[in-house]
Amino acid sequence: MKHKPFSMQVNLDDFIPATDEEKAYMVQMRPSTTFFKDGVKRLIKNKVALVSFIVIVVITLSAILIPIFWPYGYEQMLGVTPGKPVDASYNNLPPMHYSTAEQAKIDAGEKVFPHLFGTDSSGRDYFIRVVYGTRISLAVGFFASIIVLIIGILVGSIAGYIGGKVDLIIMRIVDIIYSLPDMLMVILLASVLRLTLNQALAGTALEKIGSNIISLFIVFGLLYWVSMSRLIRGQILSLREQEYVLAAQATGAKSGWIIRKHLIPNCISVVIISTALQIPNAIFTESYLSFLGLGVNAPMPSLGSLASDALNGISTYAYRLVIPAIVISLIVLSLNLFGDGLRDAFDPKLNA
Repeated sequence: MKHKPFSMQVNLDDFIPATDEEKAYMVQMRPSTTFFKDGVKRLIKNKVALVSFIVIVVITLSAILIPIFWPYGYEQMLGVTPGKPVDASYNNLPPMHYSTAEQAKIDAGEKVFPHLFGTDSSGRDYFIRVVYGTRISLAVGFFASIIVLIIGILVGSIAGYIGGKVDLIIMRIVDIIYSLPDMLMVILLASVLRLTLNQALAGTALEKIGSNIISLFIVFGLLYWVSMSRLIRGQILSLREQEYVLAAQATGAKSGWIIRKHLIPNCISVVIISTALQIPNAIFTESYLSFLGLGVNAPMPSLGSLASDALNGISTYAYRLVIPAIVISLIVLSLNLFGDGLRDAFDPKLNA
């Protein structure tokens, strides 16, 4: 019976159980997920960021694994044997060429491992020096970014949560550091710290690492935390008025506990993105300091020092400058593109 619009009688057709097809149409089930899983899914869909991540992983694994089985060392001078004259035929070999002694072994039927990128002016295999230089540059960039991350989170969270005079003083210090010329201060601090640390590290376990690398870490800790601290401070200023923070304060929770358990976890997207974009900046800074002679201690190579050494024979052996320059460009470009992909995937404001 057709139900009349003004009738008080109940329409029994409304109480007929729904069929399986109607249930499947009406109920659209979505599996439970988290913020991190959603971000990873968006990151995987970004082909440029995914390719950049693969390039970073390949370069990092190559820098770690290749020296394990490579027959030449980064400081091994081929052709130099104690008690014998130096074999100059090992010096300045072009790529995939052999010295006179190696060619004689090949003619005798022996196998000789090739020099993929040739040798430098001291007879050292250039390929393994590029690999070690990549390892050093990546390690310096990673650890320098960790230092910047720790100091930035600590200072920014204190300034943002406490506020008042503490925030005012910290932000004025940040403004002063921002006003300093970055490159000039980095060069001056690296020069002064290198001379000071040479005496302080003598006879200690850190002497092998070298005063230049330690000075690089100190420079990053003194100058490059300001951007991270400003980002964290801005995030915490917007989060500290949320209801869950007020509830924690009402229950008597301490400020340090609230910052660790509530505020910093909600800033994790900003932390991840900023750290990913800080690593290429640290690598580039280390490279140009090494290029100027303020980087890692010889004979340990870095990509910047390799490029600097190649300037002496640029007219004859230009590939020695091109190879480390390409590696630096590839690392920095891949990290920047991957950082942009992380920002697009994990920034809530961009996905709102």
